[in-house]
Amino acid sequence: MKRWANRLGLAVLVLLCGCAGGGYQASTGVGTGGAGGSTAPPATPAPNIAGDWEFNMKSTVSGAPSLAIGGNISPSGSSLSGAVHINGSSCFDPLSPAKLTGTLTGSDLSLTATSVDGQVITLTGSSEIPGTHVPGEFAGTYTINGGCADDDKGNFTGVPVSSMAGNWAGDLTSATGYINRIAVTLVQGAASEGIFGLTGTAFFEVGNCFTSAKIISGTFPSGSYVEGNSVSLEIQTDNGVIVFVGTAGGDGLIQGNYTLTGSTCEPTGTGYLSVWEY
Repeated sequence: MKRWANRLGLAVLVLLCGCAGGGYQASTGVGTGGAGGSTAPPATPAPNIAGDWEFNMKSTVSGAPSLAIGGNISPSGSSLSGAVHINGSSCFDPLSPAKLTGTLTGSDLSLTATSVDGQVITLTGSSEIPGTHVPGEFAGTYTINGGCADDDKGNFTGVPVSSMAGNWAGDLTSATGYINRIAVTLVQGAASEGIFGLTGTAFFEVGNCFTSAKIISGTFPSGSYVEGNSVSLEIQTDNGVIVFVGTAGGDGLIQGNYTLTGSTCEPTGTGYLSVWEY
């Protein structure tokens, strides 16, 4: 009986040792992906933040207006710099640029638009946003300290704006429904104080109001340029000057309104440009 008890104890010990061998084994250093080891998940690459951006800010303070910030961001390692223009509030002059500084650490973004009439805007957010969002988009919170907009705060969404460079086509439709179809080829320059200048060529395909066209480059706030997602095109024609101001969406479409001066044609209308219709 004692002999059987010793044999049973030995069998249980062997069984326990065998089970332990199939459990987690700590990494031994080099070659953590080898047999029996564990492999750490790859690091998530930092978002590409260089270029033109539009930040839409919705205040949580009663009566405070929504703001839009448009301009450029240039990374250098984890440091960020650039310039923006602030629209939507009488507290800010939309023609005056604000210097932008900040950091991007992994997916975490921190930006400060330095003092404009004593007002400092700080945005803190991340590109890792729960739910549906545009790839590369940032979301978070903002605060404003000092000056006219002191103590304003709320939420923001930041979206990258693709370059306007390339071929576009669309319609300029007058107030009474007359259509002139235009095609343009745009070249986008480097940013200067948050503004990307546009140059290029243009011609009319349909309509008898204009026969020739040329993109006027100019200097902000005149001429042709991009600020955030706002696009302005000044077009010299043989029958007046067209100023088209539109908003660029993420779907290859710019939609807006135009005015016409020095012309025998109707002075106002709506318009659009599409990369898909060229």
